Amino acid sequence: MKSELHNYDIFPKVFIVGESVDVTIRPLGAHVAFEGDYTISVRTVGQGTSGSYPKRNNKYACEVSTDEKGELHLTHRFSEEGEYLIRILRGQTRIAVLSVYALNEDMRGRYPFIGDLHMHTCRSDGKQSPAIVAANYRRHGYDFMAITDHERYYPSLEAIDAYKDVPHDLNIVYGEEVQLPGYDMHIVNFGGKYSVSGIVDSSAQHKESKHRAVIDNPPSVMTEQQYFDGVNALIPRLNIPKEIEAFPYAACVWACEQIRKAEGLSIFAHPYWLIQNACNYDCYHIPESLCEYITEQHPFDAFEVLGGANYFQHNGFQTLRYYEDKAKGIDYPIVGSTDSHNSIREENPDVVLSTTFVFSKENEREALISAIKDKYSIAIDRLSPQYRLVGEFRLVKYARFLMDEYLPLHDELCYEEGRLMKAYATGDVSAAEGLKFVSGRVKRLQEKYFKI
Repeated sequence: MKSELHNYDIFPKVFIVGESVDVTIRPLGAHVAFEGDYTISVRTVGQGTSGSYPKRNNKYACEVSTDEKGELHLTHRFSEEGEYLIRILRGQTRIAVLSVYALNEDMRGRYPFIGDLHMHTCRSDGKQSPAIVAANYRRHGYDFMAITDHERYYPSLEAIDAYKDVPHDLNIVYGEEVQLPGYDMHIVNFGGKYSVSGIVDSSAQHKESKHRAVIDNPPSVMTEQQYFDGVNALIPRLNIPKEIEAFPYAACVWACEQIRKAEGLSIFAHPYWLIQNACNYDCYHIPESLCEYITEQHPFDAFEVLGGANYFQHNGFQTLRYYEDKAKGIDYPIVGSTDSHNSIREENPDVVLSTTFVFSKENEREALISAIKDKYSIAIDRLSPQYRLVGEFRLVKYARFLMDEYLPLHDELCYEEGRLMKAYATGDVSAAEGLKFVSGRVKRLQEKYFKI
């Protein structure tokens, strides 16, 4: 955490361009207490220095006095989208430099929620149970997450059910990683109201409705032959080039269409995952020409531009694929996910390797899906201490501000709630009272820092 966050609180941190904002600066401790008169200057980060570029309207300063609470106040109208530095001076001495951010009108009401759309538990090939994975990832700072076990929908329902009787602010979304016969492509079903793997009889999914849906009447289970017939029936209308394998592409389209029918978000996952074949030879999960065709046609709702592997080809190549497509005029939503199989940091250094910021009206399944489809999301790579952000440039700049100025404060609150969730899930009934006490703190933090 930056030293300024330890010593000063500034709020609101985020607001809308062109509106008059009353900014409060509060010292956090007697060692940094304000007393008397100060000069506050406002500088736009993106307009250069006022000395070198005097015509760019990047120079504002005013005199302020400490109020009866020991706070400083600034009223200002911020004229353009971007980060602003608030410098506090006493005479010629610089006391502190703090940051705030102005957003364009399209971001009104869009709050930042951080989370993961792809992770596993011991119900498939992960390490921990669904309830523990959920608790651990709240402790890691997640606002939302989906359990997406291989061909299994019910573990996500298990995680939700584990905390149904206690208040908590983690949005646990149902889902699965869809893998179907006849091809080896992985499509994540985030938030679909029923299992797509569970439609086909050969999958590992439970067939009972209560295990494969959150609605009363999900589609009936079909035979494997009915599935093959349905995919093959798609091929004539797709006009697939002869050099592209028809069935795998048509199966991808079929899976994505089924996820949309279930009102979920279909995610094309990790095409540059290196796998070993029978000859112990590493190769990409999806042939490159097929991957290029899939992203060009983008039958999916979102591309997993960052995933859970820590070698360059995985996230590096997927990122380059995304930016190269954008340069060609091919634009699609993106997400980042851990593809986590172990939620314990000490055992898995990549526990939060890749995540997603979604700028959404609410931390709720439908709102998150809508925001991602509308391209209000960016992906976060934390492979190194100097994180990397992928997505639309203006949103990346805003996310960079949030990573440094907001997320450390947010994560402190999430940690305690996650600890209590795990205690509750493992039999500590007193943790329920603790969860009642801490519930709603992140929401109140948002209300304090975001005037949008």
